[in-house]
Amino acid sequence: MQRRTFLRGSGAFLALPFLPTLTRSQGAETPRRLIAMCNDLGFIPDYFFPKTTGRDYQHSPYTEVLDDFRDQFTVFSGLSHPECVGGHQTDKCFLTGAMHPRKPGFKNTISIDQIAATELGSATRFPSLALRIGPGGASLSYSSNGVRIPSEDSPSKVYQRLFVQGTPQEVERQVTQLRDGQSLMDSFSDRIKTLENTVGAEDKIRLDQFFTSFRDLEQRLEKNAEWEQQPKPTVDVKMPKDVRTAEALVERTRLMLDMTKLAVETDSTRLVTIFATQQFNPKVDLPGVELPHHALTHQQGQAKSREQLSIVEKAQLAEYGRLLGSLRDTPEGEENLLDRTMVLLGSNMGNANSHSNANLPVVLAGGGFQHGRHLAYGGRGDEPLSNLYVSMLNRLNIPTERFSTSTGPLKGLEMLG
Repeated sequence: MQRRTFLRGSGAFLALPFLPTLTRSQGAETPRRLIAMCNDLGFIPDYFFPKTTGRDYQHSPYTEVLDDFRDQFTVFSGLSHPECVGGHQTDKCFLTGAMHPRKPGFKNTISIDQIAATELGSATRFPSLALRIGPGGASLSYSSNGVRIPSEDSPSKVYQRLFVQGTPQEVERQVTQLRDGQSLMDSFSDRIKTLENTVGAEDKIRLDQFFTSFRDLEQRLEKNAEWEQQPKPTVDVKMPKDVRTAEALVERTRLMLDMTKLAVETDSTRLVTIFATQQFNPKVDLPGVELPHHALTHQQGQAKSREQLSIVEKAQLAEYGRLLGSLRDTPEGEENLLDRTMVLLGSNMGNANSHSNANLPVVLAGGGFQHGRHLAYGGRGDEPLSNLYVSMLNRLNIPTERFSTSTGPLKGLEMLG
């Protein structure tokens, strides 16, 4: 039985408390984790996708950057989110698969990390972390009601949340505030139950949805109060200094990925999303790059611009590889962090030049799959990307048959024993 189980009665939902005897237990098994990254400007398709398939595929210019991890990642082609079109506006759907994001009244759906957080989040101080590299307020993480979960773009603030312990007085004040919030929620809960008896069927459905979110918040407040009284882990790493220079894409990426590695290494969380956004169009401070990043994506037909863009995108892939290396070099029992951590890198843009959302560039490393292959599913993006997400949820020991627009697990991607 899932940890969050609902009983329906008289049009209302009742969320059961955590019941250990009814919950799947991992025992003493080393936990599995998920890191999901999205670059909002994509990758040059001809440089990203290998020309051949299978285990003996020939590297593309971009997969060559990851050659040290060839046996530890799979590159995919032919994946897309069905009926998810809208150019850059599809970034909000990368981990949800929600359709028609440009339609009036669009409402997002739950993201894969939050599906996993519902099942696994109680085991860690932070059920999940939503991070961002770049300005704005976008996020990859969305709640069960399709509400955006705020993302954090400051590595120093991430460090403080993870590792800086407040004074006893500060901790007690925080616990008191959380408990006061819990009491306030309880008082509102009574009023909502009364209101349910006076509204029509359509409004009752809306209240049901709101009340479910309401109960989720109550449980988070309660869990946060418990964790506030537990000491935070200590690390032999100094708090990073934030880099706010828009052009410093590589340095900002590295700092946030370093925080990501520390978060999973200390088991502060097992679920991290990272959205890298360059739509404000800075020029990346790399040798040989002269034009703004976003502008380069629309000039791929020009040899000079194409070369500059490849410098930027190879640098982004190199940082992804650096994260894989740091996870692989960190032992965990008889394995290492990469063995137990799925690290997804992709984009909502199949081709940023034409604003296409088909044939999305996707790489998955680590996490206990049989890697070392290029899996191709047709050249137009005919296979739902959500099929990959079903396989990933199953790898997290969350039995799943369907997610979003999926038709089942992704064929060809096999788990290790």
